[in-house]
Amino acid sequence: MQTKHGVFPGRYENLEKICDLVTEQATRAGFDDSAVYAIQTAVDEACSNIIEHAYQGEDRGLIDVTISNEIGCLTIRLIDQGLPFNPDSIPEPDIHASLDQRDNHGLGMFFMHKLMDRIYFEFSPDTGNILTMVKCLPPHR
Repeated sequence: MQTKHGVFPGRYENLEKICDLVTEQATRAGFDDSAVYAIQTAVDEACSNIIEHAYQGEDRGLIDVTISNEIGCLTIRLIDQGLPFNPDSIPEPDIHASLDQRDNHGLGMFFMHKLMDRIYFEFSPDTGNILTMVKCLPPHR
């Protein structure tokens, strides 16, 4: 197993650095361009949510990123010390509603679930919010 780790100040300008780390590891793990893009998008959305919702703005905390490349799967763990997050508090978006009637809250979570194979949320007063996302390579045919 290969693991990369980085800690980044919660600033939107650091999303590119996080994306570069994710891209490097996803490519090294053997994901094609489409899967790499899906992983990048999910991580970007998650980190944006950390800055906007957990920290309620830039420069209010760190984003701890760990990417593990296990055989056939890439596991990305994001840890923040922001406001506790309860995924059950986010309503499922109505993706069939017209754009002018759609509430944009929850769309990021919806896309993260669609783009990744597994997503887990945890919260601990000692550790903070922990988001784990997993993407696996498709089986060989």
